Amino acid sequence: MDGEARVADQSLTYREKSLYGARMTRSWTRIHAHLGAEPGPLTFDMVRRATENQLQEFDDLDWKEQLPQPPRDGRWNELAKDVAAMANTRGGLLVFGVQDKTIELVGVPVGANTEQYHQWVRNHVHPYLPDLDMFELSDGDKTVLVVDVPASESAPHLVYGTAARDKEQQAAVVPYRDNDHTAWMAEHQIERAYRERFSRIGLAEQEIQRNRNFTVQTITAQSTTPAAWFVAVSRPQRPLPRGAFELDRDQARRVLTRAKERTTRLLTQSRVPAALHGMGDTLLNPRPGLRRWVCSTLELPHNREILVELHYDGTVVAAISQWLRGKDDEPAEATPLAVSDQLLRSCCYDVIALIQEHQRELRLDCTQQLTVNLISLHGLRPLEASTSFWGHVGMESVPDYSRRPHHTQPVHAVLSPAGSDAEASSVADLVHRDLLAQFGI
Repeated sequence: MDGEARVADQSLTYREKSLYGARMTRSWTRIHAHLGAEPGPLTFDMVRRATENQLQEFDDLDWKEQLPQPPRDGRWNELAKDVAAMANTRGGLLVFGVQDKTIELVGVPVGANTEQYHQWVRNHVHPYLPDLDMFELSDGDKTVLVVDVPASESAPHLVYGTAARDKEQQAAVVPYRDNDHTAWMAEHQIERAYRERFSRIGLAEQEIQRNRNFTVQTITAQSTTPAAWFVAVSRPQRPLPRGAFELDRDQARRVLTRAKERTTRLLTQSRVPAALHGMGDTLLNPRPGLRRWVCSTLELPHNREILVELHYDGTVVAAISQWLRGKDDEPAEATPLAVSDQLLRSCCYDVIALIQEHQRELRLDCTQQLTVNLISLHGLRPLEASTSFWGHVGMESVPDYSRRPHHTQPVHAVLSPAGSDAEASSVADLVHRDLLAQFGI
């Protein structure tokens, strides 16, 4: 925060801070999800409504009645332990001023010594968490202190302290959140956490490519009609640890339904319905896969061929055929594989909606990497894009000047956590434009 912003923040009244929220990096939390709120700053009113609704603790939400206390008698610094536990899992909020058993909003004294709290974390948590944020929210009557813990790229974080019987001996443990309480990592969990840290940077691109290759193998084996395919794979920058969260069928169905509704809302001007509409009841019946839920129309005889996967770690896979399968409409061997401009655009919106709704359901608070391209599964057949032309709205034709590539280069994009409709449209349009540009259109 620069000097002017800091002065402006200090000039806000408690009422203004409760309305607009203090500075905060997290825009989507369990509290947002519970209240059905759009992404944005947390406010005191949101905390109040969550407590009135008896929102229970989980791995990314911890209610605390009293302000953090210094360690005594050789005990661990509880604030440091709680912060490290959330950073080692998937991030979350510590909210001081709420009784954890009754979920009663009791408040804390105004003017918490956040500088000292930051010092405790610096002294006891290694490696240090640079993006930790602490701020007060108030309605003028009661105040809560919010500690916003980001999901850390540097996990695992160790907590250093002293044993009660031997205060000269430093010891280190690795805490993590297990549902609504804090537990300690076993040796094999620590080993895996370090392995994941060291491989995280290179692993992201490798995992995207691995999922893409597996998807291509799947649709190649099951698809019967030659067609151009829209293939998209997204992966969170810091995926959920294995076992931290398992999406159940109802949650997967909710993601798919909301994505379909969202795409419909965003594509109000399009004459081509979202590709997810072509899945019919299949969309509402996801089937279990390997730590994922799978929706597929590849086995159905007269539908657009679509494959969608929602992985427990936040990965999303979508493969959509650009050719509507039928009995007698299979393209001849010499015919270029058709790519519809309007269908391509709806595919881009579909996949962005899937990613964002999946992010929201999992409460992922990190950016999402997305890779999209168009491929041909049946030999080196050219791809041919058709688009609407002036004077014939809704009709498409192949421009004389267009190119007919045999494949397209992958298009990459980044999505912020739980982005808005405006960001969804912007990223979808960018991906659509980059794909279409490779046809010279």
